[in-house]
Amino acid sequence: MRVGVLTGGGDCPGLNAVIRAVVRKGERQYGDRLVGFRDGWKGVIDNVTMPLDVERCRGILPRGGTILGTSRTNPYKVDEGVARVLKTLDAEAVDALVAIGGEDTLGVAHRLEGEGVRVVGVPKTIDNDLSATEVTFGFHTAVQIATDAIDRLHTTAESHDRVMVVEVMGRHAGWIATYAGIAGGAAEILVPEEEFDIDVVSDMIRRRHAQGRFASIVVVAEGAKPKAGSMAVQSGEVDQFGHVRLGGIGNQVAEEIEKRTGFETRVTILGHVQRGGTPTAFDRILATRFGVAAIDAVHDGAFGQMVALQAGDIVRVPLADAVGELKTVDPSLLHGVADTFFG
Repeated sequence: MRVGVLTGGGDCPGLNAVIRAVVRKGERQYGDRLVGFRDGWKGVIDNVTMPLDVERCRGILPRGGTILGTSRTNPYKVDEGVARVLKTLDAEAVDALVAIGGEDTLGVAHRLEGEGVRVVGVPKTIDNDLSATEVTFGFHTAVQIATDAIDRLHTTAESHDRVMVVEVMGRHAGWIATYAGIAGGAAEILVPEEEFDIDVVSDMIRRRHAQGRFASIVVVAEGAKPKAGSMAVQSGEVDQFGHVRLGGIGNQVAEEIEKRTGFETRVTILGHVQRGGTPTAFDRILATRFGVAAIDAVHDGAFGQMVALQAGDIVRVPLADAVGELKTVDPSLLHGVADTFFG
């Protein structure tokens, strides 16, 4: 078979491990010929490709990012985008497509499957917000990066008697903030799932410092919202999937905490550093398992399916289930685990 591979959406540690696994098993076991589409769906629309084989994929397992490149292009928002996708797949004689991405990339894959495209999905997002899989690769790497940063900020916060606000990624789901906050011993965790009251947060910090503890770490997800809605910072710019560009809530939280408490407050916005660099061993293994399972699904004719992790096993689930609903943070993690250590 001739199998196409693409990576879409934000880059993520472990993408290269998936590509490597698809190529190695596809070429060595099934005798497939593989082709990579550059920059996600954009490469399929414009028919921009690169050859993929075992030799080309040597050494990419520990590399972050994606050798194929990526973008947030949506064929359904481009003039004749879908028709161009179908034309490219026909011109390249692609028998099946492996789409590696998050909600948006796999949402397009699901719609194209209805157009007759033979596609298998692989879940990817550092936000860990895809339904039907217990965890996505890249998430554990992002959490480790955020936790390492929080560990370092504890010492400088203690040295200067400061409050430190750490802004992490998480548009609609606060998985990174919750996990990194628990692992890093945060004094407060603010997530998109629950609107926060800045007065309550500030009161908690005042009580904490009154006990002689002069360093507090507040972890805030980029999509967190105050109850009054007056602190949200949004540029108004949107991508082709309609997502507003976020960023800046950490600065607003820090300003309000300092204003209310009088404690010197500083901000660290981790931003894209969470996406970059070497994937953890867990993410390399999970990504490899996903890649092997994806090429197996192609040869089993399991199109319109996504590979997923459930109870330790790699299974197949309909793409519709994967993108139908976002997976948000379990409230029991915030109320019963994390908040045990607040204040």
